[in-house]
Amino acid sequence: MAFIAYFLARADVLIYFSIFIALYIYWINGIKKSTAKMPPGPRPLPVIGNLNLLDLEKPHESLMQLSEKYGEIFTLHFGPQKMVILAGYKIVKEALVTQAEDFGERAITPIFKAAFKGHGIIFSNGEQWKSMRRFTLSTLRDFGMGKKSVEARIQDELMPLIESFRSHNGKPFNNHMLINSAVSNVICSIIFGKRFEYDDPTFEKLIKMLDEDAKLVGSPQALLYNYYPFIGSLLGLHKKIQQTNIELRSFISQCTTNRRLELDANDITGYIDAYILKQEQETTKAQTYFNEGNLLGSVLDLFGAGTETTSSTIRWGILLMMKYPEIQKKVQEEIKTHIKPGQLPTVEDRRKMPYTDAVIHEIQRFGNILPLNVSHSTPTDVYLRGYLIPKGTEVIPFLTSVLYDKTQWKTPYDFNPNHFLDENGKFVRPDAFMPFSVGKRACAGEALAKMELFLFFTGLLQAFTFYPPSGVSREDLSLKPGIGFTLVPTPYMTCAKPDY
Repeated sequence: MAFIAYFLARADVLIYFSIFIALYIYWINGIKKSTAKMPPGPRPLPVIGNLNLLDLEKPHESLMQLSEKYGEIFTLHFGPQKMVILAGYKIVKEALVTQAEDFGERAITPIFKAAFKGHGIIFSNGEQWKSMRRFTLSTLRDFGMGKKSVEARIQDELMPLIESFRSHNGKPFNNHMLINSAVSNVICSIIFGKRFEYDDPTFEKLIKMLDEDAKLVGSPQALLYNYYPFIGSLLGLHKKIQQTNIELRSFISQCTTNRRLELDANDITGYIDAYILKQEQETTKAQTYFNEGNLLGSVLDLFGAGTETTSSTIRWGILLMMKYPEIQKKVQEEIKTHIKPGQLPTVEDRRKMPYTDAVIHEIQRFGNILPLNVSHSTPTDVYLRGYLIPKGTEVIPFLTSVLYDKTQWKTPYDFNPNHFLDENGKFVRPDAFMPFSVGKRACAGEALAKMELFLFFTGLLQAFTFYPPSGVSREDLSLKPGIGFTLVPTPYMTCAKPDY
């Protein structure tokens, strides 16, 4: 009943009136009983559906409990809306890979519709999505994604990050903004053709806005807005998200204007330049998707996704190294064996460092950064496991249930790098490892993120030993995530002792 308690705590007379209206409409229309056999699930209550069964601050934990009772595929009523939950590695792979076309569309929830208006890569569909994704993947490859040129960009950003850590002289500090800034600078160098200084006030503001946005869109208020847009709008949260979005778009728009004035077709410095050039090439076409809305949306997608998930994973990594110093020591021993002192790590080093590679993958699995994935939708009536999922149904390929699937991982709730090592200590990647999702909607920046995670994590562990501040034991370190769309570590302080 956490939902009801939360709702009533914030309610005023207007909201009570809105609930009455919603209840009236609900009973007038009724729940249309389909002759189609949808997946089973708990019986919904009037108006709230199954929200009484969910902890809105930690919905992934509630869904894990429900999956234990209802199995791999079940229907939940999020308020008046029906959604289908896919739980566990086998069915998520079956839906997103084997039946990729059937589950290939993106569900556009009200909070994201208000913010992105269907533009960009993540929250678009149809031919528009295909055009934007195809162009983006091609452009990212042109700028070196997965190649030596991007490796150099990451190494260039690793050096000032290490110096920033070193400036604290072993004293406790919060690494949040430094890591976010370093990771963001890599994607900024690809998008804008330049990096920013960590203390640049505009850059700091942008990073903080991205951070706040991730918290807001995963908050209980945002969920209320998605399930009851009219009632949720009374809480005003969507206005905060829209305002953040407007400010981010304003910055991107200004950058775009500047690049148009300076554009040299023979010197394309970043994604924005490439997009503008593509726009000019498309001017003679009767229909094109290369408009301003998709430019701003695509850049915002890359900027946000290229910052938040990777930086959160690295912050989880440092916290886990403090929590498990014996694992940190083994990583450092492997680094010393294969990387010469004073030499920066390279992507090639990863092949010789199976334990470090396993630790990084386990950080991703255990960190569970994107627990609910980004919702999919069925473009037509779809059959899965004998059940009919009607056209337009929101489908949640529940990533927590994959990364913590007890049929796939020996100790799913423990931090255990051995999940990625065979009996001979060689690195193995189980099929159930899918933090970037899978299928047509898998993360477009996966190759870049993998390079960043290895180079940043290895470089930091090469330069420092991380430990808790004086008076804080490893047992005191909390591994409970903060509330948000992504699961991030709760704020913590770390000490970075230089490894000379």
